Amino acid sequence: MGDHFVYKDVEGTSTEWDDIQRKLGNLPAKPPPSRPAPWIPAPDEKEAIKDRAWLDNKTEEELEELADDPDLDDDRFLEEYRKKRVAELREVARKARFGSVQSITGSDFIREVSQAPPDVWVVVHLYKDGVPECILLGQCLDELAAKYPGTKFVKIVSTECIKNYPDFNLPTLLVYNNTNVKATLVGLKKFGDRRCTPEDVAFTLCQIGPVLGDNDNSSDVREKVQRDYLEKMIVRHEEGGGKESDDDI
Repeated sequence: MGDHFVYKDVEGTSTEWDDIQRKLGNLPAKPPPSRPAPWIPAPDEKEAIKDRAWLDNKTEEELEELADDPDLDDDRFLEEYRKKRVAELREVARKARFGSVQSITGSDFIREVSQAPPDVWVVVHLYKDGVPECILLGQCLDELAAKYPGTKFVKIVSTECIKNYPDFNLPTLLVYNNTNVKATLVGLKKFGDRRCTPEDVAFTLCQIGPVLGDNDNSSDVREKVQRDYLEKMIVRHEEGGGKESDDDI
């Protein structure tokens, strides 16, 4: 038998024999011809409907650039909404700026702690490796740093921060805000001693100020911290058979 005639079409290579077999039902039908998607021009930004949804899709930088947009100048509602969105995006970025305990050295202290922005609270853990109390407090701070990413948590070897700082004062927490030391907490006694939990530490920090929140939501954070602390106290009381130590009172 001679060679079959081969021809090309938009579907690719085919033969007369294949076409006959398809008619007899011995081969599946050829797929429909593939055609490229029709070209659709990109939307013209000048023709876009300027409403809340339009602003919601903008980044903070794009929203800042719209400050001089004449259309927004004529629409008081949209301009106010633009400002609101800028504030919201900045707040999200601010709250998510940290999230873990950062290890620093003595040469980093001024930059990372003393010169932190005024709206940032900094919790400094003075520690030394191998001290059980430092390990326990460090675990609590790791959990709080992840839970409150708007607060800056750092740790530094005690003698790198303060020359000849005595080990019997470890661990020590320094709480900074706006270049000032707001509190110095020595040892674990204020945190429940060796039963120290993240709830104990959070409760103590909230007595100092809006360390774990900001001025806008500090009352909400404080209420949640107090609620968590009371729940932990109830569990501790029940586990201790109803007996309370002097630290719990």
